Amino acid sequence: MSTMRTMSVAASEAVGDQRSGFVTRIVVVITSAILWLEDRLAKRRSRLALLELTDDQLKDIGISRADAEREGLRSFLD
Repeated sequence: MSTMRTMSVAASEAVGDQRSGFVTRIVVVITSAILWLEDRLAKRRSRLALLELTDDQLKDIGISRADAEREGLRSFLD
């Protein structure tokens, strides 16, 4: 193989590796964002479930109605 051909192949492989690395980083970022969102949604569902419990149920788990309301009304991002 000629030197120019070797350099051309090496250059195209390097570009391919850069693209692959970029795609991998994008996939990691998107996956992280999805996991973060899933976590936020799970916390939100748990907080909303607290608001649906009766006073006796809250007493059983050691939470006052005021604590449940404070927690249930927290921001999605907290």
